[in-house]
Amino acid sequence: MKLLQKYLFFQRFNTAAVAVKELAAPPADEDLLELYALYKQSTIGDCNTGRPGMLDFKGKAKWDAWNGKKNMEPKTAKEQYIAKVEALIASIGKK
Repeated sequence: MKLLQKYLFFQRFNTAAVAVKELAAPPADEDLLELYALYKQSTIGDCNTGRPGMLDFKGKAKWDAWNGKKNMEPKTAKEQYIAKVEALIASIGKK
């Protein structure tokens, strides 16, 4: 049963990753950064790149968001990602 639960959990995560692309409207920038950071932490783990240069504002914001999840367990990041996507679907809706 544990293997089935693990499979279903990963299926929920993958479904959320697809669903976020089907939102009726773009989420706020803060929500996008949170989704980015949680997705990266879920799939890669701790930030493994150097901080972008001072003129790369978008890159720095993304790096800071991901690095802010440092030491978070990938399972926890996946749970938070799923919850965030579900909340966005509830508030924004899907296409």
